[in-house]
Amino acid sequence: MTTAQGDEIQDERSVLVVDDEPGHRLMVRAVLEDNGWRVAEAADGGSALRILRSGPAPDVVLLDMRLPDMDGLAILRSLRELRPGLPVVMLTAFGSVGSAVEAMKKGAYDYLTKPADNDELEAVLDKAWQYGQLLRENERLRGEIQSGPEIIGQGPAMRQLEELIEQVAPSEATVLILGESGTGKELVAERLHALSGRKNGTLVKVNCAALPADLLESELFGYVRGAFTGAVKDKPGRFQLAQGGTLFLDEIGELPLQLQPKLLRAIQERVVEPLGSVRSVETDVRIIAATNRDLRQEVREGRFREDLFFRLNVLELRIPPLRERLEDLPILTSYLLRKLGRKNRKEVRTVSPDFLEALSGHDWPGNVRELENVLERALILARADVLTPDLLPAHVREASLDREVLVERETRALQDSPEHSPVLAGPFDSSLDEAERQALVQALEAHDGHRERTADALGISRRTLQYKLKKHGLIRR
Repeated sequence: MTTAQGDEIQDERSVLVVDDEPGHRLMVRAVLEDNGWRVAEAADGGSALRILRSGPAPDVVLLDMRLPDMDGLAILRSLRELRPGLPVVMLTAFGSVGSAVEAMKKGAYDYLTKPADNDELEAVLDKAWQYGQLLRENERLRGEIQSGPEIIGQGPAMRQLEELIEQVAPSEATVLILGESGTGKELVAERLHALSGRKNGTLVKVNCAALPADLLESELFGYVRGAFTGAVKDKPGRFQLAQGGTLFLDEIGELPLQLQPKLLRAIQERVVEPLGSVRSVETDVRIIAATNRDLRQEVREGRFREDLFFRLNVLELRIPPLRERLEDLPILTSYLLRKLGRKNRKEVRTVSPDFLEALSGHDWPGNVRELENVLERALILARADVLTPDLLPAHVREASLDREVLVERETRALQDSPEHSPVLAGPFDSSLDEAERQALVQALEAHDGHRERTADALGISRRTLQYKLKKHGLIRR
């Protein structure tokens, strides 16, 4: 067990409780130790800072806003300098919530009102711990960067994709990468090349959707002098430029039908015929193709040759859209902000929990490319070192409110329903309040009073639930 007297703070699920009220510290210790936490205590800001300077950091700090020797915001600033990625949860009296919100703008992860509700205490600290784990994992990944590009994501879908890439990359087989626009198909192609036996060769890229058919043919296969007006000298095609390396055919589903037989022959027989030439040129390239189209459907509708499809689709890799791997949003956000910070010469140390919650509410039709654009906008507009939801485009902010709006509408519908409506004994808003209160009571009872599960069931954020419980006098003291 760890203490404030200098014992070592363990790395796994550990928390430093900084509070000058011994009774509250004792209550917090009892609750958290029952849930497997290792707890260290400090009665003032100076003791807390000494603990953090003298040994390993805890996973989370639970920090009272008012301490006898230092202001909570001053301690928070010192903590941010000492341990930039350490999640800090503020403790505040109900009447000082504004100060806690200000602390969140300065980098605190979340806040709790005193005396802390047991369920909420455990839920908030657990989320803070998970957030800290994601930040540390991102740091580990950054330290492992070698010659190849990173595949960012630690969810099951991306772990499986990375395993397939590592398994497929050393082979010489043709690979077809499937995924929506913006999912990172080009990045996967770069990763395949970097892990292959051809990594010392050239990775040549061709976007089949960016060039008209006649120009695309000359780009792929090259031409000889005199092949057409303006061809004043021989020009090698992309197949020849990729000799000994990899040729990446992006947006292969856009390849004109009249060019498909020539590409099929180049892949199948490993030779190309430059425009205007009567001689074939041998090639030694590995083909990686990518598309956001359903090529099987294209084959059925006669827009893509079946024999070319099977030649390309020896090994198939599907990249999941971002909406199917929202668990990767924190680590993606952290990675992209570092990348964008270098590009824009502007550092943002962290994001607020509400910022991440707003990101999670959007369905990201543009996938990672859209996320990167949204984050770059927020980074450029940010005046502080913490990103907050007001920096997001309106359509992203509003998407995160859709579920809460839906619950409000359901509450109104419940009030309007004859079999459920109470007798209108007062103003309309009062009956709505009563309907909302009854809905909250029923939801709490259905989930044994557990606030996080109740919020999830209602489709609202934990902070919104907290506000509504206080509004209706349902907070357990």
